Amino acid sequence: MLGSDFSLDSKCTTCHNTVVIPFRVQFQPGSSLYEQVVYAAKKAVVSGQMRAGDAFPSVRELGKSLKINPNTAHKVISQLVDEGILEVHSGIGTVVAKRAGSTAADRGNLLNQELEQLIVEAKSLGLSVDDVTSAVAQHWTRLDGKRSNGSKK
Repeated sequence: MLGSDFSLDSKCTTCHNTVVIPFRVQFQPGSSLYEQVVYAAKKAVVSGQMRAGDAFPSVRELGKSLKINPNTAHKVISQLVDEGILEVHSGIGTVVAKRAGSTAADRGNLLNQELEQLIVEAKSLGLSVDDVTSAVAQHWTRLDGKRSNGSKK
């Protein structure tokens, strides 16, 4: 028999659901929380951890799970929607968008600032272009899981 101090509500998993964020963020000093969350979400999409049509957490869920200000969570989602990574559907919520058809050159142009930062950092560390290319190929393979040549599946 159950004792009188047993409460079904305290044991009920449907009463205390916890939303699981579909990507991982380890906050680092020196960069804004907003930028780190945007990056983590993009990485999850690029690596296939999140796929087109997958649900994305709401502002409230994102803020609560990551322990960030709801305004920051809203800014993250707005940025990802503006970049076409997420879509908002009435009655459904926010989901990962299907990739728009664009040329490799169009997509490459989006990386100009990041590439310049990478090259400046690599040169300041005394790395060669071969060192950087090798490091990029290793990261590409790790994120892609299969190939490092940049070709389409």
